[in-house]
Amino acid sequence: MGYPFNKLPFGKIQEFVTTVIEIPKGSMLKVEWRRKEEFFALDRVEPGIFAKPVNYGFIPQTLDEDGDELDTLVVTGEPMPMGLVVEECRVIGMVDFVDDGENDHKVILVPMDDRHYGEITHVDELGEQWKKQITHHFTHYKDLKKGGTEVRGIVGPDEAWKVIQECSDRAQADKWW
Repeated sequence: MGYPFNKLPFGKIQEFVTTVIEIPKGSMLKVEWRRKEEFFALDRVEPGIFAKPVNYGFIPQTLDEDGDELDTLVVTGEPMPMGLVVEECRVIGMVDFVDDGENDHKVILVPMDDRHYGEITHVDELGEQWKKQITHHFTHYKDLKKGGTEVRGIVGPDEAWKVIQECSDRAQADKWW
């Protein structure tokens, strides 16, 4: 039996979203959720230098322009296990990202009940060094593989919510579940 993440609540627009962790912070395993088959699959093993700098996941019941669920970067002090559902996350920003010519946004989240990061409301509160590290990672993580990436910038929560709404609307129109 698979994981019925498509049955998870999306969240509440302008309040919080639900996310599912695909890749723990620090992992070199590029894991992807296959929604139609309902399982996690190993896509590739990255070199250690390209281990994920932050927990990586997706928002259920969304579809980004690349045809996959809307990606999330979940800021915590600890790695979160693959498959973990975080029901209430605050949207604090987004990486405006292009992968192989397609928009592949990364919404930046903090769990609302995180006693360290949970009070953060804007990505700027994470500091310039954090933003530089994320930009560097997503600019270069495919350097040893064919394909190009571009980080167009890191934006705040208002811009992120617009993309979340678009991706939610796209999923509702597609009705793949």
